[in-house]
Amino acid sequence: MNILDIDKNMKPERAADREGIVYLDARKPPFRIYGVFPGKEGEQMTRLPIEVAEATSAGVAALNFCTAGGRVRFSTDSPYIAVYCEHGRELGRMDHFAPSGSHGADLYLDGADGSRYLATFRPGTGAGGIWSSVADVGGSGMRSYTLNLPLYAAVRTLKIGLKAGCRLEAGLAYRNERPVVYYGSSITQGGCASRPGMSYQAMISAWENLDYLNLGFSGSARGEEAILDYMAGLDPLIFVSDYDHNAPSAEHLEKTCRALYEKVRARHPDLPYLFVSAPLIRDGVRQGTREVVRKLYGEAVAAGDKNVAYLDGGELFAGRGRDLCTVDGCHPNDLGFFRMAEAIGGAIGKWL
Repeated sequence: MNILDIDKNMKPERAADREGIVYLDARKPPFRIYGVFPGKEGEQMTRLPIEVAEATSAGVAALNFCTAGGRVRFSTDSPYIAVYCEHGRELGRMDHFAPSGSHGADLYLDGADGSRYLATFRPGTGAGGIWSSVADVGGSGMRSYTLNLPLYAAVRTLKIGLKAGCRLEAGLAYRNERPVVYYGSSITQGGCASRPGMSYQAMISAWENLDYLNLGFSGSARGEEAILDYMAGLDPLIFVSDYDHNAPSAEHLEKTCRALYEKVRARHPDLPYLFVSAPLIRDGVRQGTREVVRKLYGEAVAAGDKNVAYLDGGELFAGRGRDLCTVDGCHPNDLGFFRMAEAIGGAIGKWL
């Protein structure tokens, strides 16, 4: 017997079950896409220009199509919202990562005091890469929404369904047009959040109404020259260097992390810059790389940099239940991401 036959609450409502849905291309106004290059209909969205990703590494070239940090903002008076998604390149599913996070989407209601969670659009358990889901959002009148896109899947087609005859307008504007830029590993990309809105960057964005760019590349954040030059050429509000876990050695991290800081500083002398070492559930590990990041921060301060800060990864999961903050001893669960969001968001808040 199937669990969905036993417990009906486990079964999501598919958009095909709802009559009167009108589907609209999320790439077209008044929808506005953030965090990814949307491309044209039928093309896969990307987080980096394809030529930059390919010049960086094979891993980054593949993960570039994952829509981690991608968002759609809009306003409508529809009583329900549906999502139709066609995935592109398939990287496979993981047994410690909920499909609702890796391949699904979630919806937030936006307001003057931040954004709050409303619904999860679940991709289903079968293969094929095409799914639809619908959620009742309640309320009346025009309301503003943010749709967070999958963390570990490519998106080729994205349509948003509304009730026929309802209005559609532009979404809420972010507090600043310049995004916070995050560079790092699989943890930065969002593995293994239960849904996209539970990545630490998404939580900070929801609390502070901040745009952001997620440049986390699972197993592939190694500070190659091509991606460092690209990031140095961006114009962020704040830069977060969450780059530690993927370094093959402390020596490699020291060389590339220093190069990243120096390249960004050469283009942006006063940009707020946050060093973060890898989050840990126990003491006495990764001492070498932690010390590298701490040392680079100390050197920056000694050189007179007044717009730099540091967060020790050993403190990111601090408090009761520190050992409960991951799914596998490394990748955060939702509790771990929440604590990261509080710590990193607190540091960002001081600059705001």
